Amino acid sequence: MNIVAIQRFREMLARDETAYGMWVSFDAPSVTEIAVALGLDWVVFDAEHGHLDWGDIVHHLRAGVRSNTVLLVRIAETNAALVKRALDLGADGVVVPWVETKEQLEQIVSFAHYPTRGIRGIGGERGTGWGQGIASHVEEAEANVLVIPIIESVKGGSNVEQLVKVDGVDVFYIGPADYSATAGHAGQWEGPGVGEEIQAVAETIRDAGKHCGVVARDIDDVHTRAGQGFRMIGFGHDGSLLIGALRERLSRVGREVTVHPSLNLPES
Repeated sequence: MNIVAIQRFREMLARDETAYGMWVSFDAPSVTEIAVALGLDWVVFDAEHGHLDWGDIVHHLRAGVRSNTVLLVRIAETNAALVKRALDLGADGVVVPWVETKEQLEQIVSFAHYPTRGIRGIGGERGTGWGQGIASHVEEAEANVLVIPIIESVKGGSNVEQLVKVDGVDVFYIGPADYSATAGHAGQWEGPGVGEEIQAVAETIRDAGKHCGVVARDIDDVHTRAGQGFRMIGFGHDGSLLIGALRERLSRVGREVTVHPSLNLPES
């Protein structure tokens, strides 16, 4: 757990500054090394979608140590074992998908804290210095661990006034695509009326003295989201960022291409 990075991240939010980061789905630790070298404020390792396994995540965590970058793991579901494992491996916090109720969020927070506040078990992995620093880690983790729920459904949005009352949560992330799907617009980033709903959710979060995050679609969207009050903005995930850079260069040499889900080569 990188206490310096976590405190820096929280101080940025307290000053109403925007913390920029990215989502990582590639298994190459060099992606994280590059993110850290460029000074990104945070990185999320995506263990919900994609093919990252726990061995990959450990390598990413090792690539980001001794930096000012907060390292987070998005787990696959509300699950005590997944929260425990991510934190035991040394993550600074967890990002939890599909959070919809106050009771669910309270349970997640309990998973991330040791007794008597929560039910996290004490392990002898990287997080505790392989069991050599248990006492100091418990103290540091209790004061600093980050729990970031994702609101990505209409139900979650409708319950936001209850969600923001849960102690132990500084930041709420919002997932526009899944939110749109639950509103009946699957496949759209923000279906009809969804943008307005998301903005209302974000305003409720900010009014409660907490912060909200989102992934931006492009650099124009980054500025738009910052203007809307989002303070944990993702530039994208490693795959989309690579594709965007390559497509821009290909267009400059006269090649306009689109990546299809089938991964077939474009017709010549």
